[in-house]
Amino acid sequence: MKYSLLLATLLSASALVAGTPQEINSLETQISSVEEKLASMESDMADMKATKKSAEQEEQVLKENSNVLISVTGQGVAPMNTTSPAQAYALAKRAATADAYRLIAEKVKGVRIDGQDLIKNMMVKRSTIRTSVKAMIRNSNIVETTFKEGLCEVEMEIVLSHAQFAQ
Repeated sequence: MKYSLLLATLLSASALVAGTPQEINSLETQISSVEEKLASMESDMADMKATKKSAEQEEQVLKENSNVLISVTGQGVAPMNTTSPAQAYALAKRAATADAYRLIAEKVKGVRIDGQDLIKNMMVKRSTIRTSVKAMIRNSNIVETTFKEGLCEVEMEIVLSHAQFAQ
């Protein structure tokens, strides 16, 4: 693309060589404008390549003879109608643990999304989106549990190996 722009510019320049100095100045302005756009496009392409490389580096791939560590933080809130602070803590911890399991399942297996819209008289009357995850999680470890002001956070991790999925 770069060469086709330069070729078009050169052809235009050769056609105007016999022209007035004002036309030549106008052509030089156009050439500099094209060069600026070209430099901008090259810069944008370099940025896109760098972004793509960083995204590939962040995403872990499960390869043979290697392990991948997945770490998540689940959150749970204590209900208001508990009989004791211990019950509130236990319920919030259970909710946070369930949330952490769900987050691990989403990362490992993905999320299924089903959507449905009800349209009447060219207007959306109801829109429904359902998400679901179906997975079996084994050998996960709770790393840390914190409880502050009714919010419980459970940090959970799981180590996946290629052998677990190669069966």
